[in-house]
Amino acid sequence: MKITRVFSDLEGESHFDEFEVPLHDRGAIGRLSDELPVRSIRFRLNDSGYDYDWHVAPHRQFVLLIDGGIEVETSDGETRRLKSGEILLLEDTSGRGHRTRNLEVRERRSAFVVIDENQLMPWLDNRSEKS
Repeated sequence: MKITRVFSDLEGESHFDEFEVPLHDRGAIGRLSDELPVRSIRFRLNDSGYDYDWHVAPHRQFVLLIDGGIEVETSDGETRRLKSGEILLLEDTSGRGHRTRNLEVRERRSAFVVIDENQLMPWLDNRSEKS
């Protein structure tokens, strides 16, 4: 399963990355990833005109896009569009941050899954030199 990541480098600039979470065949129930401990979950409803200027993530967190797409811009100038059903990992809790806006003129629902700052993610072990 592909996840898009936003992280800050040592100079505080934010960048995109992508990684795959391996899924294991569990028969009739489908394919599952390994478990990852989480701290909390929060649900959000954004108004149709959501356009949030430069900000950092308040926590290291996954953003699950339930319905409605977003456009995210990192401080290095790259912009990406994510659609309903996609997952974003925000790790830019310091630095210049990122900008986010709705792609559609309608309310958007999402969920934030907060993970501990020191939680290791085996899927990212080979990327530790970037952040």
